[in-house]
Amino acid sequence: MPASSLSARSAACRLFCSGWACIWQAARLVRPRFLAAARRLLLSKPGLERLFGTLVSLLLLALLAGCASLPNGTADPNDPLESYNRTMYHINEQVDQSLVKPVAQGYRAITPDFFRTGVSNFFNNITDLATVFNDLFQGKGTQGLADGERFMINTTVGLLGLIDVATPSGLPRHREDFGQTMAVWGWDSSTYLVLPFLGPSTVRDTLGLVGDYPESLYANLHTTLTKDTEVYAFEALNTRTNLLGATNLLDTAALDPYAFLRDAYLQRRRNQIYDGHPPPSPDDE
Repeated sequence: MPASSLSARSAACRLFCSGWACIWQAARLVRPRFLAAARRLLLSKPGLERLFGTLVSLLLLALLAGCASLPNGTADPNDPLESYNRTMYHINEQVDQSLVKPVAQGYRAITPDFFRTGVSNFFNNITDLATVFNDLFQGKGTQGLADGERFMINTTVGLLGLIDVATPSGLPRHREDFGQTMAVWGWDSSTYLVLPFLGPSTVRDTLGLVGDYPESLYANLHTTLTKDTEVYAFEALNTRTNLLGATNLLDTAALDPYAFLRDAYLQRRRNQIYDGHPPPSPDDE
């Protein structure tokens, strides 16, 4: 066997062993935190069953009604759940157009820019904590240290993250989540999935939400489900307000808004997974 082939196999073997070692260590770190957070959530928030039941009901409704007409009569091979996804997309659009978007427009009209910026900075700073853990899970030690320093500076000097002091100081914000971590571990491609209320995702990224939960604000509030829902609604409203311009562009520029949003989401996630330098996809070749 040629030396180059032996070298390649040896490198692949080392990479495989290193990958499983990282997965094992990550599982040991994440599992107890996740189980403890889930136990606290179920014990302290008895209304969770009702919320879960509502989400399941919406999913069942979409599945039962999930025969949305497809533009070409057949689903895109890269989107096997397209019929369901289009149905859920239209449900989300109806909720957005009739409720969320008008409220977001009113919120923007009565709040100054600096206030909305401060709110965004606060929630982004909390998300930075999950980024630190995912940096380490992905083997990005240097970036993890920088992101940890960023979190500490913005939490202290930046008044609990309301002011982004770190970015002007040379510590830019990175966004790493558990969905990206699973992609780095080997789950590169995943089926596109539209979630109720949350919108574009994939099967992998949906499971990634579970991995990020222990480091989230909502796992550590130690309050009632009602209070959690109020905080989340405020965060979602502020985020939706920041996206008003983008959705207006989507509505006017895209012939098929669903397909445009799907392709944009999958391209963005691939770009995030490879830190801005994705290899050519099979469709590009």
